[in-house]
Amino acid sequence: MLILVLNSGSSSLKFQLFDMADESVLARGTADRIGERGGVDAAIDYRPANREAAKTPVVLPDHATALARVAEILTDPGQGVIASLDAIGAIGHRVVHGGERFSSAALVTPEVAGAIEACAQLAPLHNPPNLVGIRACQKLMPGTPQVAVFDTAFHQRMPRHAYLYAVPYEWYEEYGVRRYGFHGTSHKYVSERAAEWLAREGRNPETLRLITCHLGNGCSMSAVQGGVSLDTSMGFTPAEGLVMGTRAGDIDPAIVPYICERTGMTADQVMNALNKKSGLLAMSGYSNDMRDIHARIAEGDARARLALEIFCYRVLKYAGAYAAVMGGVDAIVFTGGIGEHDPYVRERVCTGLSFLGLRFDPERNAVRSGEREISAPGSGVRALVIPTNEELVIARETAEVVGARQA
Repeated sequence: MLILVLNSGSSSLKFQLFDMADESVLARGTADRIGERGGVDAAIDYRPANREAAKTPVVLPDHATALARVAEILTDPGQGVIASLDAIGAIGHRVVHGGERFSSAALVTPEVAGAIEACAQLAPLHNPPNLVGIRACQKLMPGTPQVAVFDTAFHQRMPRHAYLYAVPYEWYEEYGVRRYGFHGTSHKYVSERAAEWLAREGRNPETLRLITCHLGNGCSMSAVQGGVSLDTSMGFTPAEGLVMGTRAGDIDPAIVPYICERTGMTADQVMNALNKKSGLLAMSGYSNDMRDIHARIAEGDARARLALEIFCYRVLKYAGAYAAVMGGVDAIVFTGGIGEHDPYVRERVCTGLSFLGLRFDPERNAVRSGEREISAPGSGVRALVIPTNEELVIARETAEVVGARQA
């Protein structure tokens, strides 16, 4: 079965076409700047497997147009990889928020689409464009099954004592205020890969205690035991938890009205600053990109050094908490742009966990690519680097839902 995976953002459309016979990617790409200035500056970056990539300027006033252009490229006799859209057996959509309604992927029906729309109040920047992508596909390929795969689903088995906040209980009952967690497809993928890795050595996946660290511009961590997310750092929104590229992470909520009173800013303006002008960007005073921060540290920049130390401290703090929650830890797993490519961050976290029995190996940590272990032989706690593959998770869950429907 061929499955098209779509991630529809506010002004972008990312796509990958999978052949599920061997889980290979036939083509991938991104349509950018959709709708910006009428879409006149838009382009499609198209990368077919084993062939030359191409970036084509196009006018993309809306997502429906973008999807139609992607379909034309995929089926083009010269650069396409399929003869027609009929070859696509199903479409898997990344949907950020499923609320409490969805603990697994779901076939898109009018009822499911309505539930996604209802969850837009919890994810106003993400669910609406996700739904736009779904509706565009319904028009272009009306007979093709569509499946929604939710970022929040993996965390829906958290115990109540982990996901409830100590706020008036009616806030939860009436308004859905609770911890939901995000990056679920990433945490699921790397935890399953880690379990497969350690199962080859006789470890029982049902009792395995993992700390998964998705570290990129957006960052989150999860305590995963026996394949179940017991806790996660992001909460009601992705703003909670670790220091991120432009997000502050955990703060005292009283800061919001305090800054409003002192500066005259509105609550919305303060929240915008906490989401888009904080984190590494604010602490360094320069950039939200960890590579830039390392470059400035090499030049002796004290604020860049402080930004890096705060980032590593918060990761280590959560790792210690999750080890306590699970009564120990068998492995810590790094993924995401920083997690996969920043040896310094990994070293700081791993050496900080030496009291748990983690023995760090600098030579292994210096390896730059692929799945790898960075703990020393005989380490009591293993440290792994596993590149994430959220699109593959979406493709697999889509195939599972469609297969169950057809059975």
